[in-house]
Amino acid sequence: MKVNGTLVNYYFHCKRQCYLHGNRLNLEDESENVKIGKAIHEEKCDKERNREITIDNIKLDKLTTKYLTETKKSDADIEAAKWQLLYYLKILKSKGIIRKGKLEIVEKNKQNKSIIIVNLTDEIEQRLNMIEKEIIKLIDGN
Repeated sequence: MKVNGTLVNYYFHCKRQCYLHGNRLNLEDESENVKIGKAIHEEKCDKERNREITIDNIKLDKLTTKYLTETKKSDADIEAAKWQLLYYLKILKSKGIIRKGKLEIVEKNKQNKSIIIVNLTDEIEQRLNMIEKEIIKLIDGN
C-alpha cells in the first residue's frame, strides 16, 4: 500500500490503527465521528465553492496561492493532524508546489475555529521520509 495522509495521521495517533487501515481493515468508515467530519467538510466546500483536490493518493481540502488548508472537526489530536498536513506539503513540494500549511479546527459545539500555521522545513521533510519507511514496515509486519 502506498503511504497517504490518513496513514501518517494514524501513525502518530495510534500505530495499531495505522496497521489496520494500511491492511484495509477499516473499522472506522461508518463511525459517527467520520460521518460528522465528512458533513463538516461537505458544508465547508459548499460554502466556499472549493472542491477537494486529489493528487496521487492524497486528498486536499483546499489549495490557494498561499496555503494548503486541512480542516478537522476537533482538536482531539492536533499533533497527528499537523504531521498529516506536513506530509501533504511534502507531496506538493515534490510536484513543484510550495505552500504553507493551515490547519483549521472547527469544533462542532463552538462558534470559533482555531487556526494553526505550519511550514515544511528540510528537517521535517527528512523526518517524514523516515516516517514513510516506518509506516511501510509497520503495515508489512516487519
